[in-house]
Amino acid sequence: MKFKSPLRAGLAAAAVSLLATAPAFAQAAAAAAPVVNKGDNAWMLTSTVLVLLMTIPGLALFYGGLVRSKNMLSVLMQVFYTVCMVTLLWALYGYSLAFTGGSDFIGGFSKAFLMGVTTDSKAATFSVDANISELVYVCFQMTFAAITPALIVGAFAERMKFSAIALFIPLWVTLIYFPIAHMVWYWAGPD
Repeated sequence: MKFKSPLRAGLAAAAVSLLATAPAFAQAAAAAAPVVNKGDNAWMLTSTVLVLLMTIPGLALFYGGLVRSKNMLSVLMQVFYTVCMVTLLWALYGYSLAFTGGSDFIGGFSKAFLMGVTTDSKAATFSVDANISELVYVCFQMTFAAITPALIVGAFAERMKFSAIALFIPLWVTLIYFPIAHMVWYWAGPD
């Protein structure tokens, strides 16, 4: 190709070089996108299972062994109810209240019913560009939300009716645990 002016020749050369480097820019942008770290994901799943095992058989049997034999089943049921109720509340609105933006004290309902949490969504970790699956993060945080009020059951073992516990646990996690979890763990930062 022959150009009549040096300006046109320079512009043509610049356009050719930009077109040649476009795939490199696309690859760099794809590499900069955070990806799920499989090792971190596996460790978080292992930790989730360990915390769940500390709660249902571990804590339930521990507290059951501390009470009189006639109250063993009652304490087992209280711990099991606590874990089941908190797990349901966590999936309905707890994760959203704890880990979405809102105010400094409580999150919003943008992820209520785990809306927007998919197999492709990612949660940031404390390591730069090391993400885990958001579903794994939801489950990991859920186990801690469940074990915390289950620890409280030991404080009133043999002292409260089941109906009082059935009312106390949902109110406590909603009014105390979810706001505290938001204040301690939520950060809207980039990573």
